Amino acid sequence: MTSPAYIGRFAPTPSGYLHFGSLVAALASYLDAKACGGTWLLRMEDIDPPREVPGAQTAILQTLESYGFEWDGELVRQSDRHNAYESLVQRLFQQGLAYACTCSRKQLEAYQGVYPGLCRNAGHDPQGAAIRLRVPELEYHFTDRVQGDYRQHLGRDVGDFVIRRRDGLYAYQLAVVLDDAWQGITDIVRGADLLDSTPRQLYLQELLGLPQPRYLHVPLIIQPDGHKLGKSYRSPPLESHEAAQLLLRALRALGQTVVPELEAGTPSEILAWGARHWDATRIPQTLTLAESQLR
Repeated sequence: MTSPAYIGRFAPTPSGYLHFGSLVAALASYLDAKACGGTWLLRMEDIDPPREVPGAQTAILQTLESYGFEWDGELVRQSDRHNAYESLVQRLFQQGLAYACTCSRKQLEAYQGVYPGLCRNAGHDPQGAAIRLRVPELEYHFTDRVQGDYRQHLGRDVGDFVIRRRDGLYAYQLAVVLDDAWQGITDIVRGADLLDSTPRQLYLQELLGLPQPRYLHVPLIIQPDGHKLGKSYRSPPLESHEAAQLLLRALRALGQTVVPELEAGTPSEILAWGARHWDATRIPQTLTLAESQLR
């Protein structure tokens, strides 16, 4: 039996502009796909309008283009997929696999992020309530291509998690699993901040009878104060005139050996070289990398 052709994706959230941490994740996903002649898709994860920065979607696309990235096929926007998400939420609710939750954030503060099941058997009306998925008292594990064996007990470490928020917006866990399967994604390459989300996604895949992709979580780039580079910490956006320099820096962050001739290369030349010489086994096996060490 032949394995399916490689289909990867980069899925930015338009809650801000791309920064160096985004570039490292985009580069890893792109090179991992192109090194084996695979497909690299682009998906805009725009399911949280209150957090979206005006103009960010356009800026993200322009930045990717100015850095030499070319994606395959049409751009997919999660905002166009609401009907699919709602259909699944309704199905899970009607099958008793999900339930309505009226708990406030204040009520849940004391439980440190693990939902204690307060509404599990309450039979609340779903109108105006969050919808949570029931999780089994089981440990889920997978082998990450960089981070190795990862285990999480869903009941003990997470609890029943939200798949549709009280405000009607769909949760990342639901949307990402549905869209990865819909797009036929075989390999997910993303930042290590999403490592602990993966067992929830494995459970959803199992529940829905969907295939499990391979996973590769690259180290997060962190600032001197320990915060990850990200939109919430006003990390500097990527500048077009720095494209070649920052691509080389991102290659080094991913453990790839950069030859001197590349220093004068264009972004497209750097990406083409990177795809020819990509070695995922050289990515540092750590959850974080200090930005200060990569200059």
